[in-house]
Amino acid sequence: MALKIASRFRRLLQRPGSIDLGPYERLTQLVGEAEESVVSLTDEELTLAVAELRTTGGLHEDEQIEFLALAREAGKRAIGERAFDGQVVGALAMMQGRVVEMATGEGKTLAGAFAAAGYAIGGRKVHVLAVNDYLARRDAEWMGPVYELLGVTVSHIGQASTPDERRTAYQAEVCYVPVSEVGFDILRDRLVTDVADRVTVKPDVALVDEADSVLIDEARVPLVLAGATRTEALDEDVVQLVRTLRAGVDYEIDGDGRTVALTDKGTDKVEEALGGINLYEDDHLDRLTQINVALHAEVLLRKDVDYLVRDGKVSLINNNRGRIAKLQRWPDGLQAAVEAKEAVPVSDSGEVLDSITVQALVTGYKTLCGMTGTAVVVGESLQEFYDVEVAVVPPNKPNIRVDEPDRLYLTVEQKNAALVEHIAEVHETGRPILIGTHSVEESEQLSDRLEAAEIPHVVLNAKNDAEEAAIIAEAGVPGTVTVSTQMAGRGTDIRLGGRDESHDKEKALELGGLYVIGTGLHASRRLDDQLRGRAGRQGDPGGSLFFASLADELVTRYSVSSGLRPNPDSTGRLTDRKSIGVLEHAQRVADGANAELHRTTWSYHRLTGQQRAILLDTREKVLVDDLAAEELAERAKERYDELVEELGEDVVKDAARRIALHHLDRRWTDHLAYLADLREGIHLRSLAGGIVHLKPIDEFNKSAIASFDTLIADAWNDAAETFKTAEITADGLDEAASGVPRPTATWTYLVNDNPFGTEADRILGRLRNAIKPQSGAESEEILPEEFDEEDLPEELRDVDNEDLPDELRDADDDEPTDTKK
Repeated sequence: MALKIASRFRRLLQRPGSIDLGPYERLTQLVGEAEESVVSLTDEELTLAVAELRTTGGLHEDEQIEFLALAREAGKRAIGERAFDGQVVGALAMMQGRVVEMATGEGKTLAGAFAAAGYAIGGRKVHVLAVNDYLARRDAEWMGPVYELLGVTVSHIGQASTPDERRTAYQAEVCYVPVSEVGFDILRDRLVTDVADRVTVKPDVALVDEADSVLIDEARVPLVLAGATRTEALDEDVVQLVRTLRAGVDYEIDGDGRTVALTDKGTDKVEEALGGINLYEDDHLDRLTQINVALHAEVLLRKDVDYLVRDGKVSLINNNRGRIAKLQRWPDGLQAAVEAKEAVPVSDSGEVLDSITVQALVTGYKTLCGMTGTAVVVGESLQEFYDVEVAVVPPNKPNIRVDEPDRLYLTVEQKNAALVEHIAEVHETGRPILIGTHSVEESEQLSDRLEAAEIPHVVLNAKNDAEEAAIIAEAGVPGTVTVSTQMAGRGTDIRLGGRDESHDKEKALELGGLYVIGTGLHASRRLDDQLRGRAGRQGDPGGSLFFASLADELVTRYSVSSGLRPNPDSTGRLTDRKSIGVLEHAQRVADGANAELHRTTWSYHRLTGQQRAILLDTREKVLVDDLAAEELAERAKERYDELVEELGEDVVKDAARRIALHHLDRRWTDHLAYLADLREGIHLRSLAGGIVHLKPIDEFNKSAIASFDTLIADAWNDAAETFKTAEITADGLDEAASGVPRPTATWTYLVNDNPFGTEADRILGRLRNAIKPQSGAESEEILPEEFDEEDLPEELRDVDNEDLPDELRDADDDEPTDTKK
């Protein structure tokens, strides 16, 4: 009842939250009544009854009731699980295009399978978008018997799937596939020169697992397809030279830690070391580029945080998942720079052939729905970017987990000491403990401290991801201490007593259930909640506690805390309201900055997406019709007629098609390179307007439109010139001899798409600089005229002084500061 009242109140205020579940609950009651009539059916009769519901126009309400009654019975027979009412409610909500919030352990996987099968019975093709290979394969195989009993075909795709396997898998009615693999398959399909080489099908229904993580956290990350060009090894003298440069003297890192640049002193030092050259002369721009990427690799990219070195290769880590990002790499020479830094063989470089953001990928589906454990807090973003609403399904049993207040310490060292001491205390009782860290590096450092304290434990991170399911499944066994990097999206249920609940489950219950400990707060409270949600599944007891310090990156990057006068106890712990307020404020600002980053990224990709659609429309006509032959017959009529007479029309049409496709792709690749360079410096244009403020996005769009304006016409002109001299024989076009070769190899990678930071980043930097204390002196006063309301983040506008974070309140609200040492 309380859920219904809260839901309706939010709807009244037009605030994102849970939609009214009343209609779904009424239908679920009818599903329960209809279930009585299907229990007596044989398996064959059940499958036949589902087949009779098949249609091409989607299931109507009465058909949904009958289908879900059959699906519930199929789940009970096939895998021994009869769906709770909450799972049926969740399936109904997903079948109507909602994102469903269901707590960990409440059976999202089965609910998602019911919804996917329901769409399939209604004549739709469904992609269940998973976050990784393991979950795609596991869920497809786990739910396979249910689909089989319902007469629905199911498949799965992973990174190791061959093109033929992918082509076959996409033909199934329900295909479980990592969202990145769908994106990369689409990118590769955009470059085929023969329709038969395509593997994907037209996007129809996307059912997104871990929807908030995929649709919000990863939505701004472009998926990139690159083509091989050359090996791009860095000169050894450049690598060694960069290692001699000193932070703050020879180079400076910007406030948000995203970019690094040489100082004037650093530039002089580098030029002198390289023989007195001028780095900024045209003849030495390659050297300058090498210095910049080597510096970026040396200073900003951290081993065991951003990448691992394994089997003599540099492997990227997906920061959202804490996993190895297989077959992915950095662009623009950065991969080679990291390889040189780690003294491993340098791999081929390449150029971007095409890219797509997860958001653009997902919005290409006709219908979008999904499921996750934490959706309400991003309900506004889900509505803004995807026009979907959230349905919060209450747990089957009340959540009795105890979430303790965060413990804040002055320094990281004091936090870590208290963390290990607390783990030791809890471990002595035998209570199972799950510890969530932010990076591989942090998990290994914590492991070293636990070993020193003689606390037995297991570590789960990107270095042993193949064993992760088995490790996580046993995290609920009494006496177990499990250290994990990025629990979000692990997808494995933690049962008290282990996977089969046979290892002292009763003892685990008596001890209070699984105890979750966070080594630091995430940039979003939602990610903290995902970690907390591992405890207290299906009414089990559980607990959670997060440790933090004022020196954590979250606080130093996102909060203005220089005016604080903390008064820690003997252990370094802070309990005063102002210090706690700084921590909470940092997390709110980080959440807002990430939302702004998503919004900014999408605004820059929107126009590119529209231009890509225009190009792809032309490319499709070239690929499936005779547009290339028609265009080139008109532009090079004499040559065309000669070749037709000599070789036959089919050979010439094929050659024309390949030439046209090459030049369309070539022009698009060059356009993307131009846009990348444009974005790198577009924010500087806002400074060029003098009194008139120029918006970077407006300047970007203006230049991007001008660049694309003649792209297709230029591609046809290029194609006509190539056609006139191309090497075409009875065997077809000799692509290499004609100057239109295809890439010798392609690969994929992910990039963090925000080269110049957000407006929020720049505001934070100004705030930090304005109140940064001078050595031995009072903090510099922020003059009223330096900022107006538009300078502040939205969350700080129109806020009463009493409601501001303590560190941003008026100075006269605080006691006088004694600055004497």
